[in-house]
Amino acid sequence: MDKFKDTTIDSFQYAVEDLLVRNKSILDEMSKIQDSNARINRTISKAVTHCGCIQINAKKQEYPENSDFSNIKEYLSSHVEGNLCTECRDHLEKDIGRLLFYLTTVCNNLDLNLYDIILKEYDRLKLFGKYNLR
Repeated sequence: MDKFKDTTIDSFQYAVEDLLVRNKSILDEMSKIQDSNARINRTISKAVTHCGCIQINAKKQEYPENSDFSNIKEYLSSHVEGNLCTECRDHLEKDIGRLLFYLTTVCNNLDLNLYDIILKEYDRLKLFGKYNLR
């Protein structure tokens, strides 16, 4: 992952630092993160209701009580059926990119390194494994 850090994540964080002119206040950035998250939700909803490229078929997640923990994933579903079309995928990628931009501005304002945060979270995932339960 070190090579990835040097070429992508840090470069992205430096570019965000250089390009942010408006919304420099942490309060603005916090509201932009919320707005970006709402846009992601809206884009997914539109992919279902307007475009129809995906469907959401939600119901109670059921699995046998005597199942081994490692097998439970086989019984669970994301409730998403179908695949995003090119247009919806482009919109969603743009919205997620916007969220990453504003998340990075918060990191910059608080002197946090995005790559270090990702590494620490990755280490927690590896350490706790299936007991992480998110």
